[in-house]
Amino acid sequence: MAEHCSPTFAELATQLGFSCEEAGGLVEFRSPFALENWTLPVLEITIVLGAVLALWYAIVRLRRHGDPTDLVLWFGATAYLFVIEPPLYFPAAFGIEDHVDTMFAHNVFTVDFLWGRLPIYIVAIYPLMATLAFGIVRMLGIFRQYGVLVGATCVGFVHHAFYEIFDHLGPQLRWWEWSVDNPINQPMFDAVPMGSVVVFAALWPMSLAFCVQYFVGRQVDQGRDFSGVELVWRTVVIGLLASVGTFLLPLPATVLGMSSTTVRGVVYALELVVLSVVAAVVMVRQWKRLREGGATGARYRNPFVQRYAIVYLVVMAVLWITALPAFFDAVDGETSNGDPIGNLWYTLVCFAIAIGSILATFTLPHTHPEPEEPASESTAVTG
Repeated sequence: MAEHCSPTFAELATQLGFSCEEAGGLVEFRSPFALENWTLPVLEITIVLGAVLALWYAIVRLRRHGDPTDLVLWFGATAYLFVIEPPLYFPAAFGIEDHVDTMFAHNVFTVDFLWGRLPIYIVAIYPLMATLAFGIVRMLGIFRQYGVLVGATCVGFVHHAFYEIFDHLGPQLRWWEWSVDNPINQPMFDAVPMGSVVVFAALWPMSLAFCVQYFVGRQVDQGRDFSGVELVWRTVVIGLLASVGTFLLPLPATVLGMSSTTVRGVVYALELVVLSVVAAVVMVRQWKRLREGGATGARYRNPFVQRYAIVYLVVMAVLWITALPAFFDAVDGETSNGDPIGNLWYTLVCFAIAIGSILATFTLPHTHPEPEEPASESTAVTG
């Protein structure tokens, strides 16, 4: 696929240590011992295993409780991935090369798709991160208490915290390389474009969560059953509409920032601040309300989310700790190997939010257990 090796991608690939022209076909396999460094297979295993377990738990929940929400979320996130990512990898093939140049290049992992563009862990990270964030918010009962929009805002907030821990570490460990000369990636927040910090970390999961809860989750909570055909078309629609939402939500920054990178960065930051303040206030209030016994009936629980969120945070903490020596020795934002470093203080805040969010689900009082039979045969309401 050498004809699709744009100059920008070829340069980024060279910086990461592989050749664009020699990248494999639709699927390529490598030894984990032949990768750039040991952190790549660790990341890959953590994310892929988590996504597989999330899918397994979603299937179990559908069979035991008649609740397809988690399964629709998983496949909706995957559908969103295949709508959004390919044009970013091959802008020329989609006829947008005059408007969108290559924004980044992933390093090669043990399993890659699309001629070295799409590592398997990227396929997995969309449904895994969405499952963790959505599950935490749903366990706190925020959708039921505050509605679809506020609940989706909280999902974006939680997802942002989990994602930015990973986002600020990747460039230093050569998991990917950003094209810093691309105007779309400006302004940068240390090693991360503000577009990634706001759009991909907070606004896309907000859009996805809104669509999932609106088209499936709220109706499941009301006791409705869906046929297999209904779930399939709703999942496809969710993936498409979530993509539209990802275009609409950052529109203020896109429009106002057309003539100024500084203005774009400020508007991005303001959008994130508003989202974060609303979500933080709602989540704290709802947690206090539940702690005081302000909820009745069966409460949604997701032990997979509770446990694997801890696994993810522990792995990320270890990877960050091993990266700190090079981080502290960095000069002018780059390590001795020329790799850009992220923002440690921001990452620590995200760790605190992520840890606090998952701990909140463990400190809720026990309520009636959910029924084991399908929802259509029970009067209990999950939520």
